[in-house]
Amino acid sequence: MLSPQKTLNTYYLEARRDLLEVAAMLDRYDEAVKRDGQKAGDESRKDSLLQAMEILSKPDHADANRTEQLLVHFAKID
Repeated sequence: MLSPQKTLNTYYLEARRDLLEVAAMLDRYDEAVKRDGQKAGDESRKDSLLQAMEILSKPDHADANRTEQLLVHFAKID
């Protein structure tokens, strides 16, 4: 089992990369909206990602169940 500091040090760059990928996808979507002059007919997947980030941004997770919360969230959408 890794210490808290070792956990951060080990997984930080991978998590940062994944967040940057989500941001890039949202930027590509925004650019497509600007280019085409309209939003997607169904934005539920974009909204789902934004809602997932809200789940992750909550400061208190007593049971450290973020993964479970996201699995339940995405199961409702997909």
